Amino acid sequence: VIRMANAVLRTMRRQGKGRIVNLSSVQGFIPAPYFALYSATKHAVEGYSESLDHELRPFGIRVALVEPAYTRTSFEDNLARPDHLLEIYDAARAGMTIAVRKAMEKGDAPEVVAKAVLAAATDPAPKRRYAAGKMARQVSVLRRFVPASAFDKSLRKQLGLPA
Repeated sequence: VIRMANAVLRTMRRQGKGRIVNLSSVQGFIPAPYFALYSATKHAVEGYSESLDHELRPFGIRVALVEPAYTRTSFEDNLARPDHLLEIYDAARAGMTIAVRKAMEKGDAPEVVAKAVLAAATDPAPKRRYAAGKMARQVSVLRRFVPASAFDKSLRKQLGLPA
């Protein structure tokens, strides 16, 4: 993300315009139990992109985030597995595996994310965030307006985690 931005910024500054589109995730602004590292990377993309957008606006350059939720891809198959599984997490891990699998099956088609990327790149009145798909839009609204305790309780229930 940073290297790509650095690779295009000199040209964009010279042109006096440009758009950088970074792919994030709803996990950049919601907690993701048992996906702490993934979630942390998406939080980093969010913070970097927001800060960069403020820094680059004086040069006519905008930075946009595309934030999908579950998308029907091979994401689950490509997850890094821990070297040593701790038995104490077996039940939670099993529940999360089932919940993620079900969510992926109901997820948006990859084309939904592609359309959001295109909108982020070409929108004449650019926004900072582009939710990619129905679930992403719902989660974004809920996160902003539902109290954290209620949001967390609902999240834990959906994931089959104890209150």
